[in-house]
Amino acid sequence: MFTHNDLRQFLAKGIDPKVIEQQIENFKSGFPYVELIAEATISNGIKSFSETDADKLMLFYDKNHDDFEVLKFVPASGAASRMFKTLFEFRDIYAGATENSKLLETDKGFNSAYNFITNIHKFAFFDDLKTVMSLNGLDIETCLADKDYVSIIDFLLEDKGLGYAALPKALLRFHSYDDGARMAMEEHLVEGANYGQNDDGRVSVHFTVSPEHADRFIEEINKVKDKYEELFDVTYELTFSIQKSSTDTIAVDSRNKPFRNDDETIVFRPGGHGALIENLNDREGEIIFIKNIDNIVPDRLKDQTYRYKRVIGGYLIELRNKIFEYLDKLEAGNLNENEIKKIISFAKEKLYIQPGPDFEEMSHIEKIDYLFTKFNRPIRICGMVKNEGEPGGGPFWVKNTQGEVSLQIVESSQIDHENPSQKEIFNKSTHFNPVDLVCFVRDFNSEQFDLRDFVDPSTGFISIKSKDGRELKAQELPGLWNGAMADWTTIFVEVPIITFNPVKTVNDLLRKEHQPA
Repeated sequence: MFTHNDLRQFLAKGIDPKVIEQQIENFKSGFPYVELIAEATISNGIKSFSETDADKLMLFYDKNHDDFEVLKFVPASGAASRMFKTLFEFRDIYAGATENSKLLETDKGFNSAYNFITNIHKFAFFDDLKTVMSLNGLDIETCLADKDYVSIIDFLLEDKGLGYAALPKALLRFHSYDDGARMAMEEHLVEGANYGQNDDGRVSVHFTVSPEHADRFIEEINKVKDKYEELFDVTYELTFSIQKSSTDTIAVDSRNKPFRNDDETIVFRPGGHGALIENLNDREGEIIFIKNIDNIVPDRLKDQTYRYKRVIGGYLIELRNKIFEYLDKLEAGNLNENEIKKIISFAKEKLYIQPGPDFEEMSHIEKIDYLFTKFNRPIRICGMVKNEGEPGGGPFWVKNTQGEVSLQIVESSQIDHENPSQKEIFNKSTHFNPVDLVCFVRDFNSEQFDLRDFVDPSTGFISIKSKDGRELKAQELPGLWNGAMADWTTIFVEVPIITFNPVKTVNDLLRKEHQPA
């Protein structure tokens, strides 16, 4: 199937040909649907804290986190072009219409071009847009009066202006303040200073970036870093990484043969956010907070974010300490039956670990080995918000191919919606995954886990795409917080809905949560 040139291409990307062969087998056989057992709820799989308990955990985090290396990990690669889909579509129609004066008013929905134009003064990037247009001889107010919306959109999206369509979300102005507008990445610097300080005043923040944006990203963040270091009396330790080319996946045609360019080179595509498990694996933190670049709010609403980051951080440390205490005992091996029962009770009640179907048939020493393996894993506490109709993943009880039941974050695409019982469980889901995680990634001997050992490779995803007018099949790796963390110790904790305010479209920035008071 592969030529010498193909093998040279694999070598250049750092991909073992056996990995390619397995990916092609995945295309042929497909990925199995997950088997949902039940939706995770407050009474069954999701922990909910009273205000009193939340206060205690928050204070526990404040008192103990200095003992650990804390890192904030922010997936921030990828262009923001999808944010502006509606504006691209409107511009193409408006510019081509012969009678276009009333076209703006044909759709007045929240995500419409009408809502964008009529509220354009409210965007944090308005002053930048006004300035760049002025430098090119255009007055934005005159353009609005003359219904010259194409010029406004062009200068927002294209390189002759702000070039927002080609920038990552991290570099877009999200929020307005008296001292100027902040980019999304600035808000993460502010967050990090408020819950991610290490004992020496360092705030370690890692951004994943795409190669084409890396230089601009570093240039922009260096312009603002000093401002926040002075404001919060901290020192930022900023690191960056790009998605490794070795995590790209092969594309195939309808016959599951490698999809080739005109020059016969094989087409590869990025492996999705699951590829970032490699980037996460390369970090040296102990406690790692993970949050997407676009899920931020202005300072006036950040208190609940700070509070619940510390709550789930405190709970992580509390569980980690108990897990390590039991690991010491399990490693020693001289446990009586009552001690094993106590550990099993903790595993079920606090860690939501359900022993496999053969557990009761195991010998005494086999039970100790089993529990040691289950406890000696990376730990993640996942914040969950009440489901308000957002698309995406949610918390479920899932049975794997070995018959073991565990808590997992599952995407809609992983579920067989043609199966009535599976569809019913999915539809009864009460909570949604906002990507609000805090993780512990070292073992009880302080050695770094190899996170690649805890991935479930059967949880990938196949989609249909096109290139040069030809249809191709693409494959995504198990998602970062889905299959890539399938074999972690997983705890779900309910967090307030105010901690989840993503910006998926440009008009999301008009929501009250992203506007000044």
